[in-house]
Amino acid sequence: MAVDFSRVRVLIVDDNGYMLTILRTILHGFGIKQIFESKDPADAFDMVRSDAVDIIITDYQMEILDGLDFVRLVRTADDSPNPLVPIIMLSAYSEKSKVMSARDAGVTEFCCKPVTAKEMFSKIASVINEPRPFIRNKSYFGPDRRRAGADGAAYKGPERRKASQKVGADTEAGGDGSDASAG
Repeated sequence: MAVDFSRVRVLIVDDNGYMLTILRTILHGFGIKQIFESKDPADAFDMVRSDAVDIIITDYQMEILDGLDFVRLVRTADDSPNPLVPIIMLSAYSEKSKVMSARDAGVTEFCCKPVTAKEMFSKIASVINEPRPFIRNKSYFGPDRRRAGADGAAYKGPERRKASQKVGADTEAGGDGSDASAG
């Protein structure tokens, strides 16, 4: 089945010009025509405020304002026009602590570099076709961090919340949103 991404508007934020070129080429290969690019996360946030984007792809480690700070800005700044926009983070660092930091900042999906076209397609299709509900509590705002296990079953461990509340709720039942099972 063919997928039509021609109307999807993507913002790429990466301070490496070579990586911008690679991602642009991959996205063009998917038929994405509206691609915005920025090497500076602060400028990228201005672009988010002035141009409606459907997906943001950002690097983890950048100078001055890193990818985590950029994600937090998009998710929680008073002047962020779309805190619910899907954000895919790229990183050459795949340690569990980095992935969890990205998740806790509000990243929707995480890809390790070098990124492949297949992986990028999978992440973009996932954020479009299987959007996750958003959670708000005292210490977190972003996509629900809980994921089903490899067997498709929901996590049932000791930190499992008794109930979840979607966007608009002040707290999540059972805790502060620091569910260590997600990832």
